[in-house]
Amino acid sequence: MCHRMSPLLLRELQEGLKYMQVTGHAHVPRRDPSIVVPDAYPGSQVPLFIPEDDGSLSATELTWGFPSPAQGGRTVFNTRIETALRQATDGRGMWARSVERGRCIVPVRAFFEWWTQPGAPRTGADDAPGRRGRRLQVAFRLAGHRIFLIACVRQDGRFSVVTTEPNASVSPVHNRMPLVLGPGESSVWLGDDWPSLADRSAVRFDRELCG
Repeated sequence: MCHRMSPLLLRELQEGLKYMQVTGHAHVPRRDPSIVVPDAYPGSQVPLFIPEDDGSLSATELTWGFPSPAQGGRTVFNTRIETALRQATDGRGMWARSVERGRCIVPVRAFFEWWTQPGAPRTGADDAPGRRGRRLQVAFRLAGHRIFLIACVRQDGRFSVVTTEPNASVSPVHNRMPLVLGPGESSVWLGDDWPSLADRSAVRFDRELCG
């Protein structure tokens, strides 16, 4: 369950679009190290790409998380690809409209997962009698890339991160992972063949323990 990510600035997305319009290639200039961008959590405004009717992309900001009347108004910020696919086929359900008409893409530098699987490293508190160690988080980055794309769905000014079964990089840490897009796959996610992206076994991540 993705609950934290390291997003880009809106102006970085806008600069990337301008570069792509001129050169035909995606590129975001390296950020000045003195600029600190806070990580995003559910409820945050996050910059992302949305497709326009003419097939082009535009950059905007949406709020991370959908209110769910069925769950007492609790914010739902992840969307299981399996559920979205079933609802799209049935034509009804919370995600039916957004996955059919509202697929979008969030560029990030990293996403984070709680280490919930067996084998988590021990913390100092674990050694104290009667005390439980704090839960640890792991940062994941797409191997070989400083920026990568996460598949999302949007509706009414909000978005949710699409999740799928974890691959070999993530499964030792967590039982779900964001649907991360590899090079050239953004057009697939935004096109008719999006269900084919559910299998992320070929994607490899670098990971870092955050504490």
